[in-house]
Amino acid sequence: MTRRDELAEALAAVEDRVARACAAAGRPREAVRLLAVTKTFPASDAALLADLGVRDVAENRDQEAGEKAAEVASLRPDSGLRWHMVGRLQRNKARSVVRWADEVQSVDSERLAGALAKAVRAARDAGERESALDVLIQVSLDDDPERGGCPLNELGRLAERITREGDLSLRGLMAVAPLGGDPAEAFERLARAGDSLRVDHPNAGEVSAGMSNDLEQAITHGSTCVRVGTALLGGRGLASP
Repeated sequence: MTRRDELAEALAAVEDRVARACAAAGRPREAVRLLAVTKTFPASDAALLADLGVRDVAENRDQEAGEKAAEVASLRPDSGLRWHMVGRLQRNKARSVVRWADEVQSVDSERLAGALAKAVRAARDAGERESALDVLIQVSLDDDPERGGCPLNELGRLAERITREGDLSLRGLMAVAPLGGDPAEAFERLARAGDSLRVDHPNAGEVSAGMSNDLEQAITHGSTCVRVGTALLGGRGLASP
């Protein structure tokens, strides 16, 4: 079996899971976007996923992502892939990230928001970027500082900071289910936070939640974007043929 065949089979299985979860929740399939997490896998895999119809890919390390995005652009110049940063991001990486990322899903502090906005302005001035940067606020659902995320009680203030920055476009929220906890309960809390956010920010309707092991629970509670890596590409650390 070729690598393309492997990815096609895995993609079909994931698509079936997403479709079944949407049907069970009474939601249309197009309400949920599939984000392929290609971290640690080669650019050739991202290119093959693009051939198979995937339009959104995600990375969690700036250095790996920048090089990979450039390689995919040379392999598939007309792929139309959108690149998303989903990992924790240090402010000193902002200038690099805005060169390749269409969206950053892991904004969790006002200082990071400010650094990204400044980086977007610099990139525009240098002709490296034309548009504003779409951002999601990463919400902490377990108050674990090691895992990142904005505390729920600081969400409103961070959202206001982002909207004041003309070079950032607030699209919604992202979260990771707590380790060892009930993902359904966590995603329900995230859904409530999203409802509250949209009172003052009606265009921030994105809810990025759910991964390979818990995408069904996330879709049940309103996720509009599931981030799937292992179920699509295999276990981390395994080189693609």
